[in-house]
Amino acid sequence: MIIARSPLRISLGGGGTDLPSYYREHTGFVMAAAIDKYVYVTIHEMFAEGILLKYSRMERISTPDEIQHPIIREAIKLVEPRTNHLEITSLADIPAGTGLGSSGSFTTALLRALHALNRNFLTPRELAEQACYIEIERLGEPVGKQDQYIAAFGGITCFTFFPDGHVEVEPLRLDAETLHNLEDNLALFFTGYTREAASILREQDTRSRQGDREMIEHLHTVKQLGLESRQALERGDLRSFAELMNVHWEHKKARSGGMTNPRIDEYYQLGLHNGALGGKLIGAGGGGFLMFYAEDKTRLRRAMTEAGLREVRIRFDFEGTRLLAPA
Repeated sequence: MIIARSPLRISLGGGGTDLPSYYREHTGFVMAAAIDKYVYVTIHEMFAEGILLKYSRMERISTPDEIQHPIIREAIKLVEPRTNHLEITSLADIPAGTGLGSSGSFTTALLRALHALNRNFLTPRELAEQACYIEIERLGEPVGKQDQYIAAFGGITCFTFFPDGHVEVEPLRLDAETLHNLEDNLALFFTGYTREAASILREQDTRSRQGDREMIEHLHTVKQLGLESRQALERGDLRSFAELMNVHWEHKKARSGGMTNPRIDEYYQLGLHNGALGGKLIGAGGGGFLMFYAEDKTRLRRAMTEAGLREVRIRFDFEGTRLLAPA
C-alpha cells in the first residue's frame, strides 16, 4: 500500500495574485504557510481488475475515462499507472470548501502516490507544476498556483509568479523567536460556512481577463500588502504584520460581494474586540476559517467559543507533500 500526505495551508499575504489572469500581465506574489492538517491519499493494488475510488463518493469503473472525479481522472490519464487493478482512497483532517487549499493538497498527494506506484521520483517543483497543469490547464479551473506550490514545498514560503509561468520559490527568512511567536499567536476559527473556491474566484478571473481597472487595482494593492507583510515578518515586527492583515481583509472584501456576509463580519469584529490585533478570512472568501493574530489568545478563544465557533489549533509543516508508506 502507498500512502501520500499533503499539508493544507494558510495564506499570509498576496492571495489572489497567483491566478494566471493576473500574473501573466502583472507578476504575482503570495506568501503562504503549510500547516499540520493534511490530505491523505492511499493506493492499494487489488487482485481484481478495475479501479475502485473512495472519497466523498464511491466509484467502481473499468477505464480512466469513466471516472467522474475530474482531478482523479486527469491525474491517472497523465501519470498512466502501470496497472489498472487499483483502489484509491482519500481522507482529510479538515473538509473541503473551508479555504485551506484542499484541492491543491489533494492533487499533489494523488500525484505523489501515483508516481510512487510507477517508481518515479518528482521534485517538489515538478510535483507542483503537474498539479497546476491538471487543475488550471486540463480542467480549466479559475484557480491560482499557490495551493499546489505550498503543498508541494511546505514551510513558510514566498512565491513570485512571473508572466512566462516561472515560479520563484523563497523560504521566508524568520529568526527562531519570530517563528515561534507567529506560530503561537495565530488562531483559526471555523465560521460554519463552506463554499467552492472556484465560484468565488471565477468573478475575479473574468474581470481580470477583461482588464477591469478596479479589480486590477485591488490586486495590485493586495500584492503590495503581501510584500509589506513579508518585510514585517522578516524584521520580526509581528504587530505590523497583524495590522496589515486587517488592511488586506478590507481590500479583499471590496473585491467581490460574495467575499463575506453579515455573520462573518460580526465574528470578525468580535475577534478584534477580544484580543485579536489583526485578522482575515482565509482562502477565496465566502466562508471557511477566520484567522486572527492575538497575543492574548485566552480571551479570544473564550469569546469565539461562546459565539459557537470551533477553533482548530495548528503548527507549521516543513515537509511538504511526502510519502508515509512505503517510507
